[in-house]
Amino acid sequence: MMISIILKDGSKKEFQEPVSLAEAAKAVSNSLGKSAVAAKVNGHLTDLREDIQDGSSVEFFTDQDPEGLFTLRHTCSHVMAQAIKHLFPDAKLAIGPAIDSGFYYDIDCAHAFSQEDFPAIEKEMKKIVKENLPLEKKILSREDALSFFRDRGEDYKVILIQDLPEDAEISIYTQGDYTDLCAGPHVRSTGRIKAFKLMSVAGAYWRGDEHNKMLQRIYGTAFYSKEELDHYLYVKAEAEKRDHRKLGKMLDLFSFHEEGPGFPFFHPKGMVIRNELIDFERELFREYGYEEIMTPIILSKQLWIQSGHWDHYRENMYFTKIDGEDYAVKPMNCPGSILYYKTTPKSYRELPLRLAEFGIVHRHELHGALHGLFRVRNFTQDDAHIYMTREQMKEEVVKVVQMFGKLYGAFGLNYHVELSTRPADSMGSDELWDMSTKALKDAIESVGIPYQINEGDGAFYGPKLDFHIEDSLGRTWQCGTIQMDMQMPERFDVNYVGEDGEKHRTVMIHRAGYGSLERFIGILIEHYAGAFPAWLAPVQAEVIPVSEGQMEYARQITEDLKASGIRAELETDNETLGYKIRAAQMQKVPYMLILGDKEKDSHTVSVRSRSEGDKGALPVAAFIAGLKEEIQHRS
Repeated sequence: MMISIILKDGSKKEFQEPVSLAEAAKAVSNSLGKSAVAAKVNGHLTDLREDIQDGSSVEFFTDQDPEGLFTLRHTCSHVMAQAIKHLFPDAKLAIGPAIDSGFYYDIDCAHAFSQEDFPAIEKEMKKIVKENLPLEKKILSREDALSFFRDRGEDYKVILIQDLPEDAEISIYTQGDYTDLCAGPHVRSTGRIKAFKLMSVAGAYWRGDEHNKMLQRIYGTAFYSKEELDHYLYVKAEAEKRDHRKLGKMLDLFSFHEEGPGFPFFHPKGMVIRNELIDFERELFREYGYEEIMTPIILSKQLWIQSGHWDHYRENMYFTKIDGEDYAVKPMNCPGSILYYKTTPKSYRELPLRLAEFGIVHRHELHGALHGLFRVRNFTQDDAHIYMTREQMKEEVVKVVQMFGKLYGAFGLNYHVELSTRPADSMGSDELWDMSTKALKDAIESVGIPYQINEGDGAFYGPKLDFHIEDSLGRTWQCGTIQMDMQMPERFDVNYVGEDGEKHRTVMIHRAGYGSLERFIGILIEHYAGAFPAWLAPVQAEVIPVSEGQMEYARQITEDLKASGIRAELETDNETLGYKIRAAQMQKVPYMLILGDKEKDSHTVSVRSRSEGDKGALPVAAFIAGLKEEIQHRS
């Protein structure tokens, strides 16, 4: 009987008899047969060991795909568990999944694990990898599975099996003398693991319930090559040095307090960065024809019911009562923008209408999810809402994409774009969703920017283009977004009078470039390692007199710099010159102006650049002119 599968590109591959996915991959091409490590069958990630099923949609993954790396890491968690069982036979194993950064295994053991145990465990893991043990899958009945793990004293596996649905398929994987309860997928043999490292150990309650026993969770990571592992470890170490929470404290930019967990306090130097970012985007707003508004932080519950947030976003909102009526603290700015739009009737001649707002929003985040400026409970969105006709949809999206190019270009940030489509929890007709999605797709294709499809990750009211920026360590962050919305205008009866004198439904775009201003600042701190370019730096020049004899001259230079619009500070500490220079270096000031008797007599400054080192003596006016040009061009 002929069996066929449908590949990712829509083509069919036919077989005379049932074959495994591994054999099917080889039939597609010899190279795929060698490089494939896993497959997705009808949307489910699975082993290459499985036989193909007639009519299935199949996508193969290699070591170059995230799914391939996930499969390798899942196998490495088993290798670690096997090594631990060799060294600590009394250890009982709970769960050991792959995660974004690697893998972990939860273990119940009398021995208290520490990083001092890692070399011995890694040594044993290397032996298992070197043996190149094949991973063999077997399906067991519920009774046989329970008996198997009871006989081995694996209490947690027994509980896991007991909690499975009655009709669940129960599979085990064996590699040498080690067998684990697992649904897979796994690579073919332990020898595929080329590079791994154990990272840390922490406590973890069984099944995340504080009423259960505390287990020991050992984290590790794995890659297909030593080079990839080395790069990962370098980025991780560099990221720890660049941690925006540490640098934010060291540079006196922001703080958090017990009286308001998740609510950031910006210090004067942090406000400089914040205001520079706002000023920069305001320039772009003027260039691209935006008007700025401001809407209230607290609005009636009825508004949020009408907008759909009450049904789709309520668990993330804060509430209060005013005069006995229910109100909500806004989690988004769009309903307020709509109320402004509707204050007067709009004609087609006024569209597109681009309304910008640096709006403070509040969203409830779980305490454990808070993370510096990256995850806070109140933040400022550089929001804008564009009201337009259906005919203007593509053109307006194109303009926003071009504006984002200028925005990110000023920071040297590359980016990639994802088109996020309709999620399960959404509102509106298929027709409007299809029209909105097409407009975004046509726009991004017309400007020649590659994009990926992110199925089901759109907003509840419309599809969106998400902009993922890449920092200096190669990490990506989702910041900008362009959301097409034909739902909220329906809910709020948002119209314009057309050329025919009749009312027509307005279309909305929600767009944000920075996304969250607070989060973007955190990203920039780590991107620049706190060494901001001169235009963003809280202090652009530090004036350092060699001794008290040059103090009066130093004060005059400082005032001249400030009068020219340069953010300058005078070093007044009675310390050695070396100490003063090191202090300025620690604060990552772009320029230090060293003033001795020679500079005082010649009315010059000795310039030391953070990036270029000693630049010699310059007339004060020449230094000011050069720095002002650098600031003006945001270079």
